Amino acid sequence: MKRRDVIRGLGLGAAAAAATACGRGADQTGPTADRRTFEWRLVTTWPANFPALGTGAIEFAHRVEACSGGRLKIRVYGDGELVPAFEVFDSVAGGTAQMGHGAAYYWKGKVPAASFFSAIPFGLTAQEMNAWLYFGGGWELWKEAYAPFGLVPLPSGSSGCQMGGWFRKEIRSMADLKGLKMRIPALGGEVLARAGGTPVTMPGAEIFTSLESGAIDATEWIGPYNDLAFGLQKAAKYYYYPGWHEPGSTLEMIINREAFESLPEDLREIVTACAAATNDRMLAEFTARNAEALQTLVRDDGVLLRPFPGEVMRELRRLTGEVLAEAAAGDPLFRRVLESLDAFRQRMIPYTDIAERAYLNSRS
Repeated sequence: MKRRDVIRGLGLGAAAAAATACGRGADQTGPTADRRTFEWRLVTTWPANFPALGTGAIEFAHRVEACSGGRLKIRVYGDGELVPAFEVFDSVAGGTAQMGHGAAYYWKGKVPAASFFSAIPFGLTAQEMNAWLYFGGGWELWKEAYAPFGLVPLPSGSSGCQMGGWFRKEIRSMADLKGLKMRIPALGGEVLARAGGTPVTMPGAEIFTSLESGAIDATEWIGPYNDLAFGLQKAAKYYYYPGWHEPGSTLEMIINREAFESLPEDLREIVTACAAATNDRMLAEFTARNAEALQTLVRDDGVLLRPFPGEVMRELRRLTGEVLAEAAAGDPLFRRVLESLDAFRQRMIPYTDIAERAYLNSRS
């Protein structure tokens, strides 16, 4: 991958940052230049080469190698190729791999506040998440949360607002959630449990078989693009929206701090800039491909799109407030992150209403 091709494929802001970083990496010369080379391992929570998620990590590795002039080469491993999906956090913290790509909410058992840095029910959209992380103090809190584990987090991708999930039966009221066994992680799963359902956590590779066999009654995954790739429409026909549990899911690149600090300054900047480029690029890919895949699911596969009933959404939102309040009462960091995100959300709502929401309503 040539340097100019890397820059052409980025958004304007990310391209500017990457251009600067690439220049510092590839063109570094002089008697004091640090020309050491590094070979890293990057483990992911996604199946190898999975669209947008797995391929996004691979593209990140290619960009870093191109921008560094080959001084930093990164080999990417999918779920199970080096470590299982849910061991990514520990493997990077322990040094088995120097980097990991996944979703922060997978680690809520280790860091209760981690969910905020990916998505929480009725939280921020993808655009608002980026704003909070970069300009609202979110990234600083994220770094603080991961510091005890020797990890450095970088925003590195977003799915945008997800779908509500695939269901083997219709959801007409809250009564239909009682006893429902659903693959849904993190705080969304806790809200479902409070509604009388049974949340199940499993890696993506196990979802289709579990849904098809009836081991679970429903599942959320991401959105039309990735759901179509898994063939979930063959296991359930009712496709609900919106994704109340993940309104703008940020993905992460986590780096072993000791390994990161061992890099020369220019390589650290290259890694950071390429992660930002991946953050922009992945959201664009999801937005474009989800629109195409949704048409395919409805037109060719007979998928039945359904909105969650208003009663269900209102009750889930109420239960979300209970779950968040109880968790905040028992964890000081969780409370601080919640207060930061909620204050930012309240500032965003008036602007979003007169800008994004008003425009979208007029367009439709």
